[in-house]
Amino acid sequence: MSALNKYCGSVFWNASYLQRPDPDLPVCFERTVLVWLPLGFLWLCAPWQLASLCKKSSTVPVSKLYICKQIIAGLLLLAAIAELAVTLSQDYEPSSDSTTPKNPAVFYTNPVLSAVSWIILMLCQESLRHKVTSVDSGSLFIFWLLVVVCEIFPFQTLLRDALSKEEIVDFPRFCLFYINFGLKLIALVLSAIADISPEVQNMSKKNPEARATFLSRITFHWFNSMVFKGYRRPLVQEDMWDLKNSDSTHDICQQFEEVMIKELKKAKMVLQKKKRKQSISDRHHGLAKGISQDVLVMEETGGSKENNKKKKKKDSEVDHAHSWLIPTICKRFKGILIESAVLKLLQDLLAFASPQLLKLMISFTQDKSIQTWTGYLYAVLLLLVAFLQSVLLQQYFQRCFVLGMKVRTAIMVAVYKKALVVSNDSRKESTAGEIVNLMSADAQRFNDVTNFIHLLWSCPLQIALAITFLWFELGPSVLAGLLVMVLMVPINGWLATKSKGLQMKNMKYKDNRMKIVNDILNGIKILKFYAWEASFENQVQAIRENELKVMRKFAYLSSVSTFIFTCAPAIVSLATFAVFVSVSPDNILDAEKAFTSISLFNILRFPLVMLPQLISIMVQTSVSKKRLEKFLGGDDLDSMAVSHDNTFSAAVNISEGTFAWERGTDPVLKNVSLDINEGCLVAVVGAVGSGKTSLISALLGEMNKIKGHINLKGSVAYVPQQAWIQNATLKDNILFGSELDDKQYHSVVDACALRPDLDLLPGGDLTEIGEKGINLSGGQKQRVSLARAAYSCADVYLLDDPLSAVDSHVGKHLFERVIGPKGLLKKKTRILVTHGISFLPYVDTIVVLVDGVVSEVGSYNSLRASKGAFSEFLDTYAREESIKADGSKAQDSSGYEEFDTVAESLEPQADGSPEDIISSTLKRENSLRHSQRLAQQNGRLRKNSSLTGGKDTSDKKGQRLIEKEAMETGKVKFSVFLQYLRAMGWSYTIWSFLIYFVQNVAFIGQNLWLSDWTNDAVEYLNSSYPAHVRDTRIGVFGALGIVQGFLVFLGTILLANGAINASRILHTRLLSNILRVPMVFYDTTPSGRIVNRFAKDIFTVDEMIPMSFKSWILCLLGVIGTLFVICLATPLFTAVVVPMAVIYYFVQRFYVATSRQLRRLDSVSRSPIYSHFGETVSGLSVIRAYGHQLRFLQQNETTIDENLKSVYPWIVSNRWLAMRLESLGNLVVFFSALFAVISRDSLESGLVGLSISYALNVTQTLNWLVRMTSELETNIVAVERVSEYTEIKNEAQWITENRPPDGWPTAGKISFKNYKVRYRPELDLILHGITCNIESTEKIGIVGRTGAGKSSLTNCLFRIIEAAEGQILIDGIDISTLGLHDLRSRITIIPQDPVLFSGTLRMNLDPFEKFSDEDIWRVLELAHLNNFVTSLSSKLQHEVSEGGENLSLGQRQLLCLARALLRKSRILILDEATAAVDLETDDLIQTTIRKEFSHCTVLTVAHRLNTILDSSRVMVLDSGKIVEFDSPSALFNKHGHFYSMAKDAGISSIENTSL
Repeated sequence: MSALNKYCGSVFWNASYLQRPDPDLPVCFERTVLVWLPLGFLWLCAPWQLASLCKKSSTVPVSKLYICKQIIAGLLLLAAIAELAVTLSQDYEPSSDSTTPKNPAVFYTNPVLSAVSWIILMLCQESLRHKVTSVDSGSLFIFWLLVVVCEIFPFQTLLRDALSKEEIVDFPRFCLFYINFGLKLIALVLSAIADISPEVQNMSKKNPEARATFLSRITFHWFNSMVFKGYRRPLVQEDMWDLKNSDSTHDICQQFEEVMIKELKKAKMVLQKKKRKQSISDRHHGLAKGISQDVLVMEETGGSKENNKKKKKKDSEVDHAHSWLIPTICKRFKGILIESAVLKLLQDLLAFASPQLLKLMISFTQDKSIQTWTGYLYAVLLLLVAFLQSVLLQQYFQRCFVLGMKVRTAIMVAVYKKALVVSNDSRKESTAGEIVNLMSADAQRFNDVTNFIHLLWSCPLQIALAITFLWFELGPSVLAGLLVMVLMVPINGWLATKSKGLQMKNMKYKDNRMKIVNDILNGIKILKFYAWEASFENQVQAIRENELKVMRKFAYLSSVSTFIFTCAPAIVSLATFAVFVSVSPDNILDAEKAFTSISLFNILRFPLVMLPQLISIMVQTSVSKKRLEKFLGGDDLDSMAVSHDNTFSAAVNISEGTFAWERGTDPVLKNVSLDINEGCLVAVVGAVGSGKTSLISALLGEMNKIKGHINLKGSVAYVPQQAWIQNATLKDNILFGSELDDKQYHSVVDACALRPDLDLLPGGDLTEIGEKGINLSGGQKQRVSLARAAYSCADVYLLDDPLSAVDSHVGKHLFERVIGPKGLLKKKTRILVTHGISFLPYVDTIVVLVDGVVSEVGSYNSLRASKGAFSEFLDTYAREESIKADGSKAQDSSGYEEFDTVAESLEPQADGSPEDIISSTLKRENSLRHSQRLAQQNGRLRKNSSLTGGKDTSDKKGQRLIEKEAMETGKVKFSVFLQYLRAMGWSYTIWSFLIYFVQNVAFIGQNLWLSDWTNDAVEYLNSSYPAHVRDTRIGVFGALGIVQGFLVFLGTILLANGAINASRILHTRLLSNILRVPMVFYDTTPSGRIVNRFAKDIFTVDEMIPMSFKSWILCLLGVIGTLFVICLATPLFTAVVVPMAVIYYFVQRFYVATSRQLRRLDSVSRSPIYSHFGETVSGLSVIRAYGHQLRFLQQNETTIDENLKSVYPWIVSNRWLAMRLESLGNLVVFFSALFAVISRDSLESGLVGLSISYALNVTQTLNWLVRMTSELETNIVAVERVSEYTEIKNEAQWITENRPPDGWPTAGKISFKNYKVRYRPELDLILHGITCNIESTEKIGIVGRTGAGKSSLTNCLFRIIEAAEGQILIDGIDISTLGLHDLRSRITIIPQDPVLFSGTLRMNLDPFEKFSDEDIWRVLELAHLNNFVTSLSSKLQHEVSEGGENLSLGQRQLLCLARALLRKSRILILDEATAAVDLETDDLIQTTIRKEFSHCTVLTVAHRLNTILDSSRVMVLDSGKIVEFDSPSALFNKHGHFYSMAKDAGISSIENTSL
């Protein structure tokens, strides 16, 4: 100290300066500490600042601001030199008296230090120019702020001094100081202004964050423009700002992948070592034991199966490299992790400053001898600490959430990338759904856990600090409270595990329910045809009831944990205080101790609640980690399986190839050797399951090569058996990423017979195709798929049966114009898998496969002559076709006859997928316009692309076939809240609110009681504390705590019951309405959208809304309570409440509007990621065949970027809000402290403690209140979405008063009378006045070109479409007068697509359980399924998987036949299955129908004429009218429509075969 005194030439420190009403600091202190502090900060930060000077980087042009900053620094440097000069001149001027004392050292060192610092500062400002993107420096701003704050003290000291002495003692230094001070103030202002370079200017147009200054960054002020925009009108995707480079998907993933590859390599090496050790140790064990073989065998067989299971489990764990994902994440994101850790640490430490300040504040009110200014200082310090804490906390959260977002993105892209190259073995282990789950659920888990990752060390730190501080306050009695807290942890843990069990159970029920709902939606047409809706409705309801039971249990459990959570603080403080007071009579609880402890306990609550939660999140994430590591570490497809060596002579060469689908399974293709020359057309034929598709897959490199070699010359194009269509425009589907060449494009469109379809689609080739090609018929999809291949100009074409899905005349056209010897591809190498025998004479070579072995190869004639497998194949299948082919070969080779292709989209395709009953997009488009009008009347904003009528309009672009989902915008209507409360039941709502209110009163009462208790310390200051007073105090305090707990418990249970009521009511309404809406609704609404209502929205209603509703009530009451207490303690505070409430309201409204819309945009932009991913997974083989992996990767990145554009602002919006709310909360603290200082004389210290400790808690509650309001508003939208689907118009009544007689129809006579029908009121007719009579037991064939109205006719019999005019009579009863179920259950249809539901076989045949097992076995025998079902282990109870995927197509078709046989109705409609079924199954079905339904009226919609040549009459339809109706032979001889169709199908003559 004396050294410092000597250094300054005056006293360094003297406490008496502060003990007076107008305090001051000693001059020496001001000249040393206050000068060194800011300079020290600058020197510390300088190395970081100057680092960029050393790097060679481009500099920003010099700006005016930069020049000003450097001038100021230069002037300061001059001032410092001047100061030094003054000192020197005073000490060394010749006139000076030698007796005058020299200036102390401080006058030399300070100017020198300053001068050096200003030089450093100028360099720092220069270095900023080398950072192209930075606009200012945070550290320099803090430096200037410190400088100015520290100079304020000498500023007032000098002034005071001059005023008291009435003269200026040291004039030059006085002037220099104030000049300096002015310059520093200017420098501070300049350092807060952004220095924007042209480059930043450009960036900031797309993203304002680029130009944000330090102040703007810490307060998130730059985000204001988005908030205002969001408040003025609902935000849309176009309003989103561009991402910073560092946040873009490409950037995040590139570095992540580099790290991942290294880490994965390491992990795989570790795994290899482990395996080697294992195998060695296994060998040792075997030898060492030397037991006789017999014993071993006995042990193995008799050994417990448990061991086997364990071993298997262990093996699967050893199987893949693990423990590499977390290190990868840490290494890639270490920068953000370290930054956020530092911020969190500082914030944790600051959190403990508030209770200490509170303690000082209370002692200030108690001890009246303390100077008043101290109180104001404490108030300001409270504000400062709170503000700093807010800034640190928000910056920490911002970093954590951005980190979470980046981790999620990195994982999503990694999974997508992996899915593109994953091998069949790995892919077999995870279904498409599971892979999508990895991308959605598991990546999201990682996102969530990284948000809280630092709590792993922060929670224990906070607990340790809190306990330390509490020990200082209350000594060992803290342990009592701590013990209670620790005891809470296992109870909470037990509750958590219990709840987790229930959650798992609940998820199982949810999955089951969703499975059935999915089935219902996929097979809704069948349900309507068979009138089975009621059975399925009951199935869903039964599962739902179980689900609600589990939910109720879960709700009760969580109310127990709420009870504990509410009681905890009360019990903890009770235990502590009770022990403290009872231990010794000297211990008296005063306000300081009580309220400091309570605020410390409040800090403790958070880590103690978070730790168990964190652990459970970690456990869940570890599961996700394992799944991700398994998938990402799986094997890739062998890229060397197929070589592309152009030196080979043959275009396709397979030598000795043996292939299996997976490792270790039996080979599907054995010893295949093939050489195919360039330009050849090769047909691959064989029975079902002989390995035709496997051969194509092997050529694509998708199979596992056991031995052999494959070489393909040049590029490949591939047409799969089931066309894969992307959700894009028709044109994009054909171009598939290639450049557009108009001439080639049009020739391909014509050759693939797509021209007529284009004329019909509303947007021509710019019509958008729905997911999975929903608005195209099967034939159209196949033709688009073929066009894609034809356009790609590849060298080798692999065509997997592309002609089966199209009508025979279209097939002929495609063969002639595209595939055949005169087609577009005549010079290319083509390998065609086909069932169509008529094409075989025109191919160069035929390859015959039998059971995976090539049995014959040769030309058509040579193979027929050799009488081998091929001629058997022909003899089985060919009948007339082979004769026709032989006979017509001569005439055909002279020149292909040209024929007309009819567009396939005029009418709902019978050969389409089940989803496209109305595939004619025209109708869809009109309906759209209609629903748009409705939409406008509803005043909703539906974002729809322009839908204009007619083909002549210029605006054909981007026709949407399905409306974009209506996205609610703006504020949620109050009626929706009411609707939910009504569903809960008013009694529940009102009672629970009242109970919560009383609980809050009890809480306030308890704290007032405590503040009263602390005043005892003053009352019994010098006397001993009476025991009875002590006991009363403790008793009442405890009782009030317990009462609160019970009230919360009661309230929660009431709310839970109400919520379950609401869930039940909303789901039941939704389900029963969805089953009753007309078919048209399903055709214009993607099933995903309906599923979403049942999955996500019902989940929100079940789980999210009750939670946010409860939290919202509790927060609201909490805030009201807090304000009440503060006003009670310091009535002055009421003056501040009103303005603050107004500000609060506005901030909240602004935020909620923006945040809600950002959330919506997030979920809207998230679904394309998953749908694009699902699409990619289902089209993997096509993408790989064309080699378009890179393009899909880029598309995936773009899609994710679009999503991040709304995720990032959403993260910032939360921080923006928190910053503003916390500032409000900090002001509440400040004012409550300030008013306590002002009215210190009239206040009891207990009340001061109470009001300030309440205020310290209010920030969190305020924050939560807005969050909850916003969450409630976001979630309540689900109720709106669910109710939207409960209000859709239903079809006719299921059962009406007018019931048909039992046994109706007895004869099965059908008559149509001038029957007209249209799909929707505003569309054209599709059947134009059909009139005809069909007699009892007649067999009628219905034929017509695609789009003639064949399927519409059958739909009308079931009233799937209602009549526009005319009627249909069945046995004399008008069907429009009956209930739908009465009608539909009395007639039977065998639909074109065999739809099965997941459930047992028995349920699929007889869902209402009307028939006995004998009946069912009888029909199975008739349907030739008897042997198959007997061979199953669980017979009739055999579980059918989703969509019947564990049965072959033929078996599914036969099951549909069995359904029809079981119903035994007098009218049977056969919507004939197209080429999906092989000819054997077809024969079985035809024979059974002839025999079993001989006494019925049968209508057959035929695509192959052969099947209806034995009908009694044939009805030929053409564009909705009957053009011919007579026996087949009569029609054939008439040479009309029927004749020309028969010629196309290759039928040369018809004997009179009618039954």
